[in-house]
Amino acid sequence: MVLVVRTDLKMTAGKISAQCGHATLACYKALVKANPKLVRHWERTGQAKIALKGTSEEQLLELEAIAKSLNLCARSIVDAGRTQIEPGTRTVLAIGPAPVRLINEVTGSLRLL
Repeated sequence: MVLVVRTDLKMTAGKISAQCGHATLACYKALVKANPKLVRHWERTGQAKIALKGTSEEQLLELEAIAKSLNLCARSIVDAGRTQIEPGTRTVLAIGPAPVRLINEVTGSLRLL
């Protein structure tokens, strides 16, 4: 699984962690129903999660569309606005879990967070 975090929002480490947790759980909940075999494999192999740098909401939306076109689970998180971020702000995109080669087709050019 990859987590694309918007760096333009200047979120604190704690805020990033919370948003990544929301995104991870969103994909997990979707896939536990749609593809439980994939989820069990991911759980048995360490539940890898890689955080990557995103630059804008537009980029997250584009990556989400590409991922979905490849039949990958992709969920973006829209913040409620209770702390650091304005309500309705898209903060993180999770993609996966899925085979590395497929995820790399979507996010292979992004840098580590």
